[in-house]
Amino acid sequence: MEMLRPIIVDADAPLARANPVAKLAAAAILLVALFVSLDWVTALVILLGLAATVRWSGIDPRLLLRRSWLIGIAAISIGIFNILFAAEQLGPIVLDVGPIRIGAETLVNGIGLTLRLLAIALAGILATVTTEPSDLADALIQQLHVSPRFAIGALAALRLIPLLARERQTIGLARRARGVDAGRNPVVAVRLAAGQLAALLVGAVRRGSRMALAMEARGFGALPSRTVARVQRMRRVDWAWMAGATALAALAIGVSLALGTWRPLLG
Repeated sequence: MEMLRPIIVDADAPLARANPVAKLAAAAILLVALFVSLDWVTALVILLGLAATVRWSGIDPRLLLRRSWLIGIAAISIGIFNILFAAEQLGPIVLDVGPIRIGAETLVNGIGLTLRLLAIALAGILATVTTEPSDLADALIQQLHVSPRFAIGALAALRLIPLLARERQTIGLARRARGVDAGRNPVVAVRLAAGQLAALLVGAVRRGSRMALAMEARGFGALPSRTVARVQRMRRVDWAWMAGATALAALAIGVSLALGTWRPLLG
């Protein structure tokens, strides 16, 4: 649950000051490029560009690594799984050890999948972690003209995420006080973790129900329109972030085309 705790972001960083809608749009542009390209070069170029953007995000790179290491392990594991259990090993065999046979093309495809997953995760992290939930809700209403009910619901959900980490810690301490501990047994640890997740789910449903009743009692949704207290505007720098994402996507695909490695999703 360490990943659920909010990351401290420098509010004066360029990316942190950008409009939330602009950040989401920039991330969406990169995601489209990653989804339509199956090669590893496109994913690598975009991943390097996103890694360079971390310095302007206001996030401590070391803290980012400590909080997101599980995502990296998951991406690498998915890539290895697709390499080892591919339906057919394509290309010349580069590794033949016992029952394990890995083709060169299959290996490259697995590496490309891992890089794409890492780039997708990093793009999402940079777009969401650097955004204040209140600013996101205001920007969704003002720039995208979404329903206030949806925007405020998203704001409430984001505000409650850190509570899950604290509740998980409280549940763990309460069980330890009663002598319930997995020790070094991984099977028991998994079983206890499943129980904790079930308790968190029940608590989240109850809290959501109480919050819905409280918002309804305060008249939320009684009128067809709402005013906003914080004005969100699209500035030139916000359009520049979107243009930069477009340029990065075009550069990644261009480099891949120049090297002859680009593989489109449909083709």
